[in-house]
Amino acid sequence: MALAGDPFRNGATRLSPMSTVRNSTMLRGSVVATFLLAAVVGCGSGGSNTGSATTQKPLLNRLSTDTFSNPGSQHATEVEPSIAASGASMVAVFQVGRSFDGGAAALGFATSAGGGASWGNGLINGITVLAGGTYLAVSDPSIAYDQAHSTWLLSSLAISASSDTVVVSRTTDGLNWAGPIVISNSPDSDKDWIACDNTQTSPYYGHCYVEWDDPSQNGLIWMSTSSDGGVTWGPAQNTADSAGGVGGVPAVQPNGTVIVPIQDATGTHVVAYTSLNGGVSWTAPVTIASISDHQVAGGLRDDALPMSAVDGSGTVYVVWQDCRFRANCASNDIVMSTSADGLSWTAPVRIPIDSVGSTVDHFLPAIAADPATAVSSAHLTLVYHFYPTAACLETTCSLGVAYVTSQDGGVNWSTPGTLASGMSLDWLANTKSGRMVGDYVGVTYSLGKAYPAIAVARANAGLQLDEAIYTTTDPLIQAQALAGVQREQPRPEAHSDHPPRRFYDLEHRYPVKSPDR
Repeated sequence: MALAGDPFRNGATRLSPMSTVRNSTMLRGSVVATFLLAAVVGCGSGGSNTGSATTQKPLLNRLSTDTFSNPGSQHATEVEPSIAASGASMVAVFQVGRSFDGGAAALGFATSAGGGASWGNGLINGITVLAGGTYLAVSDPSIAYDQAHSTWLLSSLAISASSDTVVVSRTTDGLNWAGPIVISNSPDSDKDWIACDNTQTSPYYGHCYVEWDDPSQNGLIWMSTSSDGGVTWGPAQNTADSAGGVGGVPAVQPNGTVIVPIQDATGTHVVAYTSLNGGVSWTAPVTIASISDHQVAGGLRDDALPMSAVDGSGTVYVVWQDCRFRANCASNDIVMSTSADGLSWTAPVRIPIDSVGSTVDHFLPAIAADPATAVSSAHLTLVYHFYPTAACLETTCSLGVAYVTSQDGGVNWSTPGTLASGMSLDWLANTKSGRMVGDYVGVTYSLGKAYPAIAVARANAGLQLDEAIYTTTDPLIQAQALAGVQREQPRPEAHSDHPPRRFYDLEHRYPVKSPDR
């Protein structure tokens, strides 16, 4: 029987999920468990607490299950997915068996070679002890495809007793993963992200770029570049001014320019830096906008980290959660800024998911752009999390995931569609920074069709959690736009309603230094 608050309520049949494969061989052609999604009555759509949404709700596919039983992790939990596509092939990567203290027992993957028609899964070999490696835990998975070398590249944060190291794992078939390649030599590392130049006319076609920061050095930003399919990596570089930051998300334009939006080290601005020479050097950051964000309720692990996408013309779209348009910073919208060159950025606009007077809180966004579309006809998909009522408590907050789409480069947006809703926070993995679905989630376009990768939780069975990674059986509906972006003015009283950042990292290891130190 479905439970009240179950994101798969209303009589949906739960099939037996495919267990995570204990080696790097995918179960070819296997179809993962499929569930009928039904929003919980009264939870709204993620765009309005009155329940407006697209009429057809997606079916969710469960991509994997945590079958570990090690005492250092919480089971069964899978969090923090990243997803990328090349043609009809898609690969999602994620944490499996999340630990309270940081990282997970292993990384999992799910691969589809047929445009999402079927998926298989497995573990990434060679990183953690429980997956044939030497590291204690692993975190921050990010996936990209290198078209020039026909290789999938996964960057992640390998965790040891004394420090964290950025490593890259490679596969040419989406199934069999080579052992990790160490690319960072900074004293410590955090929040890696990877992107590749896949434009054949680019002078840097086949270059791949990994970003990370060192929280032990005030969030010092590092970049490393590979031009041989991730086999070797060049010496790590800083920005021209040795800037600090966290959560950089590189976006590569068709002309080879790399633009990296990132939250600055203080957590008060979104900034961006660029490379015009294939990663040989990196500019000092320019400011995109200040950050004014509402503290998401219930102790959910959350930060106003940016996410980015680039369309076929090279326009870069950056989104983050922000309260500047809400009276007294009572809740967050998802806001967006765009740039054609990484130097000049548009003023942030509020994506019109619902009215500015609603009670809904929107946060933890991810955005994708169809690379076959551009500028005024660019197709965008935004996935985000929401509370129907921002002013909730840990025991009353109801977490959901939803999406909206745009067919004209973000000028107009569809009504929201719900992917999951009614999740209680105690169904989620717990961490030092709060209950966790991830510091990010994923969405990508495969042959013009958008697919998400999200963490969804069901009610606990005693002490056993049931949080896993899902996508949809069919692509997200690219619905007709019904709401246009308005050039609204920020509220003068809407400033962040929480204290400044206290740590350079989300695991609370490195306190922010006072200005006089």
